[in-house]
Amino acid sequence: MAASPPLSSAELLARAERLAGESIARIASALALPVPPDLKRHKGWVGHLVERALGASAGSLPVPDFQTLGIELKTLPVDAHGYPYESTFVCTITIAELLGDEWSQSRVCHKLTRVLWMPLDGDRQRALSERRFGSPFLWSPTPEQMEALKFDWEELTGRVARYGVDAISGHIGQHLQIRPKAKNAAARRRGLDEDGGSAENMPRGFYLRPSFTGSILRSHFGLPERS
Repeated sequence: MAASPPLSSAELLARAERLAGESIARIASALALPVPPDLKRHKGWVGHLVERALGASAGSLPVPDFQTLGIELKTLPVDAHGYPYESTFVCTITIAELLGDEWSQSRVCHKLTRVLWMPLDGDRQRALSERRFGSPFLWSPTPEQMEALKFDWEELTGRVARYGVDAISGHIGQHLQIRPKAKNAAARRRGLDEDGGSAENMPRGFYLRPSFTGSILRSHFGLPERS
């Protein structure tokens, strides 16, 4: 059974800390959830598992996972040295929102204002069920980090507004990037083309680069720079 929503950030963090060192198999068993053999066809499954274990209430709503606390949950697969394996999904892109939002009203800003990070053994050579969670922590961007994220967001959304989402590559943005968010190239979502007309686009999402999430981990845990 899924946990009830936590009433405070302290309660949430205490719940998360109880998951540290636990395997995915043990947490899934407590929730009566079958563990998939891998994540190739189950993107987001680990995040869903932790949401249920901690009592997240947002579901698919475009708000932080723990609505009343204003806290977003992010699992972070890392290697043996604590470095992230991959980019971290933030939220999907809605073209209508991009054309009207300011940074302070954007979903990216709302979701990254307060984050509960859940590091996870990301070794793909190890069975998914055997992977364990590390020590969780709550994080909010420093003023410098927030300004850097805002700069990337404004550059990316400005380019989308001017040229269309298909003109954006994952190379743009120092800390924040836009990438396709779809299981395959056949997935399409209606959006705007470069002339402002209607077009079918592959769903896109905002992602944090591993270099950015890695800097968060290094700062919190006192990890050395990658040699």
